[in-house]
This record gives sequence, C-alpha cells and structure tokens, in this order.
Amino acid sequence: MLLPFSASDGFGVDKPSGRPCLNLLDDDGCRIHATLREDGWPGCTVFECFGAGQQVSQVTYAGTSWREQDNLAEMAAVLSVMRQLHEMLVHLVEVARRSPDPAADVVRAEIEALTTADPETLLRADVDALHEQVGGLLAEASARVRRPWARARDRTRADLAGRRLTGDHAGWSFRGALLIRADLRGADLREADLLGADLRDTDVRGCDLSTTLFLTQPQVNAAIGDATTTLPDGLSRPARWES
Repeated sequence: MLLPFSASDGFGVDKPSGRPCLNLLDDDGCRIHATLREDGWPGCTVFECFGAGQQVSQVTYAGTSWREQDNLAEMAAVLSVMRQLHEMLVHLVEVARRSPDPAADVVRAEIEALTTADPETLLRADVDALHEQVGGLLAEASARVRRPWARARDRTRADLAGRRLTGDHAGWSFRGALLIRADLRGADLREADLLGADLRDTDVRGCDLSTTLFLTQPQVNAAIGDATTTLPDGLSRPARWES
C-alpha cells in the first residue's frame, strides 16, 4: 500500500505510493504470492524491509493499521526512513560480530534509539548524514577484515555486468559494483566485500559466501544459487534455488 514501485523494476505494473497493490487481498495477503516470478513480479521476491514495516506499524504508530491511518503520505515517508535505519543497523550488527569497533557501537545505539522515535522526529532525521557516517564505519571494518588479503583488488562501483569472474577473489571489494548476470560460479569469495553490489541474476552456484561482508537477503534473493552455495548465518536460501 505505502511503497511505490514500477514494472521496470520487476513489479508487474507501475504503482504510486498510497494506492493498494492490485494483488492485495482483504486479509492483507497476496493473491499471487506462490507464483510471483511466474506472473512477472520478481521484484516482490527480492524486496526486504529489514523489519521496518513491523517497527512502523507496531511501534511508531502503536498498532494502527494503514487502513485506519488518515495521513498515509506521512506513514509512507516514515517507512522509507525506517527501512534505511534498519538496513544500517543490520550492517552495524555485522561490524560488531566481525570486527568490533566502539565508534560503531555508539552510532548503532543512536540509530536504535531513533527507531523508537515519533513520526515527526523520524522525518526530521538527517538520514544522509547517517548514511555517510555509517558508510565510513563500514569501510573501516571492511579494511580491517580484508587486511590479510594483501593482493586483493578493489572493484568498488565497477561495471562487471555479464562478466565471467571465476577464480580467486578472496578479500576483494565489490562495494556498489554492477554484477548483473555475472558468472561467479565456484569463485573464491572469502571475506569479499559485497556492500550494495547489484547481484540481480548473478550466478553464485558453488560459491562459499559464508564469510562475505555486508551481504543482505535482498541480494541473495536476486542471485542465482544452488544447494552448493553457502550463505552467511542469518540469511535464508531462496526456495527457487536449485536443490
């Protein structure tokens, strides 16, 4: 209901914010949930709100449904902010697990506190400044984790779409790289940084991704894997992946 989407991004049709999806049922279920990809809605299988939707509905608006909310434009804007905050928290939690940093812990606590704020406070938050601050902390953590790989290459924001990239990429940085339809089958991606990499239809069959940095569920959902693809703890194997 709240989020806008477009057919070009894999959502079947163009929809503005505030208009119900044509597949939305009265019980808030999805009419085509079991056949989303077959029906031309792959974007739905990739999207992840990182728990922001639940936080907005249950905490920010104290259980008030969008069906009962008078100001849907405000609710949609709050959801957009909350999703960004929650995604930043996901990465900061990984920093705490992989390469603890007191400065990152402080920022994480500040963002966690902000997620419990009222709508007005959330909409006043300088999310761009937070992104910059968190981005710096993630870059520092990445450099610490990848330090043992002295010969690793930096392919940050590189256009690698459709490329065959098998082989040794341990410790490489693919931050923000375009890896659409790239062939990474069997590649060594130990401790490779995948923050923000576009993995739509990226072939990661046979890859051990268990120690990659900043890999998220939406990226996994967008990629092509199989039973031999190993994921980091906390990420789920898409049902469509080959058994």
